[in-house]
Amino acid sequence: MDFKKSEEVLAEVHRNCEYAKQSISDILPETDDEKIKEELLRQHEEYERIAGKAALLARERAIELKNPGPIKKAMMWGGIKMNTMKDDSSAHIAEMMVQGTVMGVTALRTTIGEMSDDYADEDVKDLADELLHTEEEFEQIWKKMIA
Repeated sequence: MDFKKSEEVLAEVHRNCEYAKQSISDILPETDDEKIKEELLRQHEEYERIAGKAALLARERAIELKNPGPIKKAMMWGGIKMNTMKDDSSAHIAEMMVQGTVMGVTALRTTIGEMSDDYADEDVKDLADELLHTEEEFEQIWKKMIA
């Protein structure tokens, strides 16, 4: 089994936060629901906070974190636009957010599970666990908004 090193886990945390922030930024203009907007903004701030921690850890360890490229961002934007063009209801937006958080949770669980104890950096593991817990909470919030 190829165990993931702390650098790879930190990169996954960063990537997860960047994708989430980009998705939220793309979804925000598509809703008029103030409750949804407030939750999106609150979650964006939380991803921003965790991304800042990841950047600090990366800087301390001389690790370069890469942001999603313009093609990936354009694909995400296009997917969101197409999805909300068909249905921009609050329930549908909440459903889209559930799908996004489920993807994030799955990626984090896989990454954390593959992390080698030989390469484990406690600060990186703790940050990955913090993001996982945050994403799981967000998933529950969005699920409640679908009903």
